[in-house]
Amino acid sequence: MKQNIILTAKNKSISGTIHLTGSKSECNRALLIEALSNGKVKVENISDAADAVTLSAVLQSALKSNAGNKTSGNLQPSTYNIGPAGTAMRFLTAFFTLQHGEIVLTGSERMKQRPIGILVDALRMLGANIEYSENEGFPPLLIKGDFEQKQKRISIKGNISSQYITALLLIAPCLPFGLELQIEGDLTSKPYVEMTLAMLQTAGIKHAWFDSVIHIDKQEYKQTSLHIEPDWSAASYWYAIAALGNEAELLLPGLTAYSLQGDSIITEIMANFGITSQFKDGGVYIKKEPKEVIRKIFDLKECPDLAQTIIVVCAALKVEATFTGLETLKIKETDRIKALQNELGKIGVKLIEKGLVYKLDCSERFIPEKVFIKTYDDHRMAMAFAPLALLIPEIEIEDAQVVEKSYPAFWKDLEKVGFALAQP
Repeated sequence: MKQNIILTAKNKSISGTIHLTGSKSECNRALLIEALSNGKVKVENISDAADAVTLSAVLQSALKSNAGNKTSGNLQPSTYNIGPAGTAMRFLTAFFTLQHGEIVLTGSERMKQRPIGILVDALRMLGANIEYSENEGFPPLLIKGDFEQKQKRISIKGNISSQYITALLLIAPCLPFGLELQIEGDLTSKPYVEMTLAMLQTAGIKHAWFDSVIHIDKQEYKQTSLHIEPDWSAASYWYAIAALGNEAELLLPGLTAYSLQGDSIITEIMANFGITSQFKDGGVYIKKEPKEVIRKIFDLKECPDLAQTIIVVCAALKVEATFTGLETLKIKETDRIKALQNELGKIGVKLIEKGLVYKLDCSERFIPEKVFIKTYDDHRMAMAFAPLALLIPEIEIEDAQVVEKSYPAFWKDLEKVGFALAQP
């Protein structure tokens, strides 16, 4: 049952040390690499984000079942329901094409509305046997593990989802002929593809990237461990809290200046709002300094998961910013553009769409005594709007448990620095 919470900020000056969970993005890639390496690669500091927990459980079950299939000849289809875990859906679609037997891969109702046809088409070109169980181009999928590689070179659009590209790169070292992946057009979320290749390299997998083509030969993994850094996406909410507080001094241990995570760009973005970042004492120390915020254009093509956080901060501070690179937001956990427009409207702010450009109109922004925020089954809606409690006396947030998808300790961490939580 969904449980709402009421959030109030007892103190507008924020200070403390917050230990963040492991990066969901790094962890999900590492779990796939571990599963495909036949025990050579181990993962350290596994994230407790629900998406990572779900993916880990499915992979463990599948590998156990796969071993059984090899010995007993039992090829009955197994069903795996990954709920709302979008990364798991994309990565597992590729993973199961290389396993034995038949499986059905399904998810939540929203997952059944999230397109996967581009990835399925690419895998079919390689030789995968995948059918749609309900609607063409969408989960659930029936994947038959009788893979025979037909070709080495395939093309995929780069501007839809970097997760499709990562799913293909993760299985590339296990393909009989390897993979030559041509990326068509602009590459959205390039840092996520670079993260994938860097983690594969740590696991002993070499690649070459010339122009728009990534080459990975069939090759063996080396004995190694992949350590998961804390989550920069989760850190972004603390930058937002710092920006909206009267004063802020926070230490986020474990985060480094040389992160694989594209969302570490939050340090540069939030400098526009007077938030300084110093890497010391084994983490990042963030502090609010007085600064006049000027109107700005933010290109979020390479870090779309930061969009809600930054847009809400701008709305709260009456910064009439312009945003580009938001094309993928409409096919996330919810249509994040529509969700932002709905909820920002509750404080009089408009997010206006003009082609590929979005502008904030804060001319009628007001601060109500209380506000109810819908979350649309989207963890990032809950966490992006929570910092508004520093301005609005009382915020009721729908379905508080939704944060478990990426940051289960979020509400407890807010309590540590002086926010009060209550049930309606």
